[in-house]
Amino acid sequence: MRRNVLFAVVALVMLTQVVPMKAQSGKMPQVANVMGRQTMSLCGEWNYIVDVQEEGYYDYRMNPTPWGFFRDAKPQRPEDLIEYDFDKAPTMHIPGDWNTQDDRLFFYEGTVWFKRSFQYHPSGKRALLYFGAVNYESRVWVNGKEAGYHVGGFTPFNFDVTDLLTGGENSVIVKVDNKRHKSNVPTQIFDWWNYGGITRDVLLVEVAPTYIENFKVSITDYDLKKAALQFSAKLNKAEAGKQITFNIPELKINQKVTTDADGAVADFTIKSPKLKKLQLWSPETPKCYDVELVLEGDTLRDAIGFRTIETQGKQILLNGKPVFLKGISIHEEKAYGGGRANSAEDARTLLTWAKELGCNFVRLAHYPHNEYAVREAERMGILVWSEIPVYWTIDWTNPDTYANAEQQLTDMIHRDQNRANVIIWSIANETPHSAERDQFLSRLAQKARSLDDTRLISMAMEVTSASNYKNRLQDNMNQWVDVVSFNQYIGWYRDVNDAPKMEWEIPYDKPVIVSEFGGGAKYGMHGAKNQRWTEEFQENLYRENIAMLEKIDGLSGTTPWILKDFRSPRRVLNGIQDYYNRKGLVSDNGEKKKAFYVLKEWYAGK
Repeated sequence: MRRNVLFAVVALVMLTQVVPMKAQSGKMPQVANVMGRQTMSLCGEWNYIVDVQEEGYYDYRMNPTPWGFFRDAKPQRPEDLIEYDFDKAPTMHIPGDWNTQDDRLFFYEGTVWFKRSFQYHPSGKRALLYFGAVNYESRVWVNGKEAGYHVGGFTPFNFDVTDLLTGGENSVIVKVDNKRHKSNVPTQIFDWWNYGGITRDVLLVEVAPTYIENFKVSITDYDLKKAALQFSAKLNKAEAGKQITFNIPELKINQKVTTDADGAVADFTIKSPKLKKLQLWSPETPKCYDVELVLEGDTLRDAIGFRTIETQGKQILLNGKPVFLKGISIHEEKAYGGGRANSAEDARTLLTWAKELGCNFVRLAHYPHNEYAVREAERMGILVWSEIPVYWTIDWTNPDTYANAEQQLTDMIHRDQNRANVIIWSIANETPHSAERDQFLSRLAQKARSLDDTRLISMAMEVTSASNYKNRLQDNMNQWVDVVSFNQYIGWYRDVNDAPKMEWEIPYDKPVIVSEFGGGAKYGMHGAKNQRWTEEFQENLYRENIAMLEKIDGLSGTTPWILKDFRSPRRVLNGIQDYYNRKGLVSDNGEKKKAFYVLKEWYAGK
C-alpha cells in the first residue's frame, strides 16, 4: 500500500515540476584539494522536510515567494501562522541519500529541504561553503540569505559565505531537487537509481583572502634522464607578482615561481638532478610524494604520484611500457545493499573486490565518483577511467545542456587532475549517432584536451553490425578519442552461442577497450548454462565472451559490466531483479557469483 502511495506522489511531483533556472548563481570556481586545507565538517544529522509541491519555494501561483522555508521563520506571537518547523522535523545523516534513509522516500523524486545549525567563530580568513555533490539541483541559504544555486549531481561546488556568517550560532538551509528533466545531464532516462540528497561531504573551508585556487603538476617524460616537472597554478584573484614556493621535500626540490597579471603560473618547467631518482607511480608501485605549495605563509599540501600515459599505435603505454588494462566497471553504490557510497570505507570495500579480481583498472561509471574513491584507488595502485553522465539520448541541440555537460567535465578534471591513477577522461556512454551528437561530443573532447593534455580521452561507443556475425565499429568520434572503446552484450541481448562465430572489425589504428560486456544472474540461483538468470548462465557467458574478445586486434583492456548488483528503476522483474540490475559479479549483499572467478582466472593469466 505504501509503495502505491509513493508512486502517486511521484506522479503528482512530475505534473507540478518547474523547469530549472539556466544560470548558476553565486557559484565560484571550484576550490581544489579541500583535503589538504583547513576545514570544518558540517556532516552529521540534518533536519529535513519533504516538500512534494515545493510550497517552501513557490506560492500557489507557482511564483517564487519571499516567505519560503529558507527564512526558517519562528512564530513571534501566539496568532502567527507558520506551517513548518525545521527544529521539529526528523533528521537524516549527511552525507547520504534520502531514498535509503526514509522508507517513505524509496521511490521519491522531488524536493527535500535540509537544515543544519552550527557554531562558527570567524578567524579573519575567508570561509567557503563546500559541497562534494548534491543531486541534482540545489539552492543554498546561510542565515536566511541566499548563498547560491547549483545544477549537477556528481561534481563539487562552493560558495564564499564569509559575509553571511556571524560569530556564534549559524544555520545553512539547502533545497534539493532531484526531479529528472530532458535538458539535464544525465537526461530523463538512465539505468541507475536517481539517489536524491546531499550525497557527499559538506565542509567549511577556510582560506586566506588570496589563496591558491587550483594547481597542477605532472612529469613530462618517462625517461628520467630527461624528466622535468610541469607546474601550473591559479590564484582566486588576478594578482601579479605573488610568489609561490613549490616544494617536494623528499626530492629536495624547492622552486619559487611568480604569478602573472591573471594571478596564474602557466606551464612552468621545473628541472632537478634529483628527478633521476624519481620513482614513477604504477599499479605495482603506487608511490606518491608529499608536495607543498606556500603562498604568503599559508601551506597547501597534497600527496602526488608521477607517471606518463600515452598511446602508440594499438598499444597503451604506461611509463613508456605497454599495459593491459584488467578492469571492471563500478557504480557509486554501497557494497552491502543499496544507497549512495560516500566514504573512504565504502570505496575501499568495492576496490578491494576489484583487487581480488586481479584488476589494475576500474571504470567509474557513469559519472564522477566521490573523491575518496579516486584517492583510495590511487593508494591501492588502481588505474581509473573517469566519466561524465552524458548518457544515452542527451538534448544535443540545447545550449544549456551543453554548458551543463562542459561544466561537469571541467569540475571533474579540476578536482582530479593531480591524481596519478586517472588515465582516461570519458565524455559519453552509448550515445546514438547524429550530426548534432557529433558536434556536442567533439566540443567536449576539445575542451577536455584544452584543460588537460596529459591524459587520454575516450567514450563508450556502440557497435554497428555489418552482417549477422561481423561487427564493425564505425563512429565519427573516432577522430577525437585516443582510445576506441565500445560496449557489447553478446550472450545477453544476443544468443551466447553466437560468440564463437563473431568477427570484429575496428578500422582505427588505436588501442581498443571493451568498456562493457556481461549478463545478469541472481546470486544463489542455479541451473543449466542456458537457463537465464542462473549463475551458470552468467559463468558460461563470461567464458564465451573472454574467448571471443581475445581475438580482437588491438585489445588493450576490458571493463566488464559490472562489479556489483545495483539499484535501477528499469529492472522490475519480481523475484529476480526487484529493482536491481543483476549484472554484477557480486550480489547486492556482497556474495561473489561464479562468473567472478572466471574473470579472476583470465586476469591472472594476462
